[in-house]
Amino acid sequence: MTEPRWLDEREQQAWRSLMKMQDGLSEFLERQLRNRYGLSAADYQVLAHLSEAPEGRLRSFELGRLLRWEKSRLSQHLGRMQTRGLVTRERCLADQRGAVVVITPRGGDLIKVAAPQHVADVRDVFIDHLTAAEMAMLVTLGDKVAERLAALEHKP
Repeated sequence: MTEPRWLDEREQQAWRSLMKMQDGLSEFLERQLRNRYGLSAADYQVLAHLSEAPEGRLRSFELGRLLRWEKSRLSQHLGRMQTRGLVTRERCLADQRGAVVVITPRGGDLIKVAAPQHVADVRDVFIDHLTAAEMAMLVTLGDKVAERLAALEHKP
């Protein structure tokens, strides 16, 4: 067994800074959504994807792919959202085994109210404090890491 390649001080600082930023942003935005609208970040993501889909409808597998969620997590979460009247699930007419997730009028109204404030929060805590060069660097870094993750997922 080979010795691990431990992070040096600079690498450790970069990694911990990224984790602190990610955790802090997620916690802040989640708290704002919960306190103002009773939505979790996961609820918001589901409603956002559905609100952007034609007729507010997506096949379950498509929604799961967009969210990058396992089938069981998606099913359980949609069940909770359905109980709260935010989404419904219907049988897919083209494929009787499949399901279609549909945003309800209540879910649609909620995302219409929550989205502008959520975007304002994202701007206030993040976007408006970065230069154009810093945002471009974030895009570059994000794309580079996403490429690596995709390559690792397709490795035998």
